[in-house]
Amino acid sequence: MDKEQHVQQFLDLIQKSRKGKFKVYIGMSAGVGKTYRMLQEAHTLLRNGIDVKIGFIETHHRKETHELLVDLPVIPRRTLFYKGKQLEEMDLNAIINLRPEVVIVDELAHTNIEGSKNEKRWQDVLEILDAGINVISAVNIQHIESLNAAVKRITNVDVQERIPDNVLRLADEVVNIDLTADELIARLKEGKIYTSDKIATALNNFFKSDQILQLRELALKEVASQVVRKVENEVPKSIALRHEKLLACISSNDKTAKIVIRKTARLAGYYNSKWYVLYVEIPKESSDKIALDKQRHLINNFKLATELGAEVIKIQSSNITDGILEICAQKQITTVCIGKPHLNLFKVILSTNIFNKLLNNLSSSNTDLVILS
Repeated sequence: MDKEQHVQQFLDLIQKSRKGKFKVYIGMSAGVGKTYRMLQEAHTLLRNGIDVKIGFIETHHRKETHELLVDLPVIPRRTLFYKGKQLEEMDLNAIINLRPEVVIVDELAHTNIEGSKNEKRWQDVLEILDAGINVISAVNIQHIESLNAAVKRITNVDVQERIPDNVLRLADEVVNIDLTADELIARLKEGKIYTSDKIATALNNFFKSDQILQLRELALKEVASQVVRKVENEVPKSIALRHEKLLACISSNDKTAKIVIRKTARLAGYYNSKWYVLYVEIPKESSDKIALDKQRHLINNFKLATELGAEVIKIQSSNITDGILEICAQKQITTVCIGKPHLNLFKVILSTNIFNKLLNNLSSSNTDLVILS
């Protein structure tokens, strides 16, 4: 390592030490007790002489949760007028100017009112952390970007407010607030989650036992993968297992590309590995020939990949397989992820040179090939 690299490494270390610590409570759904737990922790910190303040809390008029706000210092929200209505938002500038040791910020996936400095609350939190303030926050499992398709399949709801996976990976601690399906439904029926007029609708929609079980599984897996990452980061590199590097290969097909990107993001998260998204531009899809809608889809997919923590690679080649193999060698890729072909897979493997060449070359280089459905 040369002198400049040593200096940069030390500067990175200093910068990291200046940042605030980030703790996230995660749950399978509304009503599991994330906000309640954050307020309990705030009281404990206050009793121990820590300067803790409430940056933003949403109690949803839940009596037990609301009562916990008593005696906690709350930073007033800022008032905005939007479309003729008076609305309230978290006051980011006030938090940074007051510089508490710890600030509680609820609903990490919240979309800020138009005209705010940042579009999303998670972006506000990153600014607070950069200012050296410790943050305790909360999010539901359905708001994690790479789980969007899985959540939609389980609940039939396309969740619009989402956080990029790498925001959760910045957390120093991720704590799961876990309840059984029966416990959660009991809380709902007792009126501890929604008002009485909303209970029947909730039971018939989101709060079904089978859906809760599946969301609970997603939450447990997410926290488990965070623990794996933490353990792996603390294990000396000299005794670590093979360092995984994943490569997601996408085409200009919008639907398939999104699936490949999201599923590779989950795999990369599980292995705590660096990952790349590769698009090989063949001559017939050059910028002056590709259809505008396909070009737009590609740009959106590159943006999605970047938000999920990937490094996007775009190369030009007359042969897709050669392009993939070139990047595999260059980046020392351990796993290549591709979408399932539209044709019968067995026929494709037998009848196309592309797959034959790809499979043969990858097998000889000890690189895994994952075909994502």
